[in-house]
Amino acid sequence: MASSSAQSGEWGIDNDYGSLRDVLLGKPEYYRWVEAGPIIGRTLANAHKTGVNFDLQTAMAQHAEMVRIYEDAGVACHYIDADEVLHRNFFARDSSVMTPWGAIICHMQLKCRRADYVSVTKFYQDNNIPIWKSVTAGHFEGGDFVILEPGCALIGYCGERSEKEGSEQVAGWVREKGWDVEVAPISREFVHMDGLVVPLDEKLLVACVDALEDWVIDWLRARGFSFVDVGYAEAKNLGVNLVALGNRKVLSMKGADALNQKMRDLGYEVFEPEMNMFTLGGGGVHCLCQALSRDPV
Repeated sequence: MASSSAQSGEWGIDNDYGSLRDVLLGKPEYYRWVEAGPIIGRTLANAHKTGVNFDLQTAMAQHAEMVRIYEDAGVACHYIDADEVLHRNFFARDSSVMTPWGAIICHMQLKCRRADYVSVTKFYQDNNIPIWKSVTAGHFEGGDFVILEPGCALIGYCGERSEKEGSEQVAGWVREKGWDVEVAPISREFVHMDGLVVPLDEKLLVACVDALEDWVIDWLRARGFSFVDVGYAEAKNLGVNLVALGNRKVLSMKGADALNQKMRDLGYEVFEPEMNMFTLGGGGVHCLCQALSRDPV
């Protein structure tokens, strides 16, 4: 079993690309496809033409393969309790945010996820992980909080999930800690900022450049970031939504073929499990996890 920060009490992250030590996941035992935003809405609206159908056993097997990749990479996996009512709480990215100062409990907008804060709060309390803040000013979800590097974060909102008021509240807390933070609107079809930008390595971001506002790209470039660009066709199917494992290893997904090849050409070891029960259902591997501890960079 991988070593865990639970043994040392060293929880929190200040980056999203150093070696991942602990990750928070869920258990999709009660998963089903329901109307829950534009991605799954597109899946359901086109199902009569594409022939795609949900299968829980397939979903469970895909999730188990993802867990195996984490464990083989030396990551300790922790779990939110499965809940028949909170049947999407295993998308662990969105109900909380991990920071260097402890967890932020989010305020989710989707009716089927509004009480996810209950199960994630229980996890933190049961494991003696500090809770730093709770969002109150407006809806805010963890997929819109992207730590670009220590001391710098990009926060998004599309209105249907995170709202400007919630995003600005979180940004204010982080700015008070001396961080450089920008808040930016995004298109609803990408749901969260981590559908558009995810760190891969030092000063290197995986991003759908064409879907970001020009001023956001300028802001990022002014801070020295470069991009592994993801085309719209892959980005709209959550191709950007990957997890840097550290040590030049990346958890990506099948279907992001062009991106996966670009990363391999850059010298990364890329894992690409089939996760279509989740991507068609509204979330990729980044949506399914919340990093709890990473090595400093």
